[in-house]
Amino acid sequence: NGIDNVLTYVGEPQPGKYSEALSLFVLQAGLKLLRDRRPEVMYLSLTDFVQHRYAPEAPEALSFYQKLDALFGLLAAEDINLGLTADHGMSDMSLENLEPHVLWLQDILDAKFGKGEAVVICPITDAFVAHHGALGGLVRVWSKGSVSTAELIETISALPEVDIAVDKERAVRMFELYPDREADVVVLAKEHVCIGTSRSKHDLKGLSGHRLRSHGSLHEMEVPFILNRPLNDAYKERAAAEALRNRHIFDYLINGTN
Repeated sequence: NGIDNVLTYVGEPQPGKYSEALSLFVLQAGLKLLRDRRPEVMYLSLTDFVQHRYAPEAPEALSFYQKLDALFGLLAAEDINLGLTADHGMSDMSLENLEPHVLWLQDILDAKFGKGEAVVICPITDAFVAHHGALGGLVRVWSKGSVSTAELIETISALPEVDIAVDKERAVRMFELYPDREADVVVLAKEHVCIGTSRSKHDLKGLSGHRLRSHGSLHEMEVPFILNRPLNDAYKERAAAEALRNRHIFDYLINGTN
């Protein structure tokens, strides 16, 4: 937004990326921008470090939620339409001994079909290894040509950790995906299980002895969808008739409130 000296402007020190302070900083910056500039639309994106690290009832999580609530209240007090949602839910994916409950799918497919004949991609691979170590409840699998989609689905579906394994066409229909970006096979894990590529390729040191909490399966689909204004009659009917997605919050907030 062309703002120089952001830390001075907000009046807070630079937060670490693995901290609750990062999300609180974003909300504090948003509140100051709202009061100073009164933009027509503002989108504030928080991190999910606390939710990855701590269970919902953990003292650290409850303290964080109280701080969020206080800042949400200050935003709402500015007489704005305020919407709150998330990109995913979160599940514990660890065993009793704190080790992540992982299905190493690339290792299994290499042993079955030959090394590299099928390629497993973890879609939540990113630089935030302390959040999830690139492990989650969904992976995508491509065949290099010698293994058929049917063979992949048959092998993967038989694994006890797998909830569903479906081809591209079915995955696109089920989950409203883009066919030009989708894999040959989409795999989702059972509850409290995550799927990785090869054991040697995941850095789990960032978990620092904490239980792995992650997302991506059918069991983390439910998220908050909160508006601070009542819906008008037309959008009440829509909400009752359609499957609500988090992306709808912009439309509902701008067009659907009284």
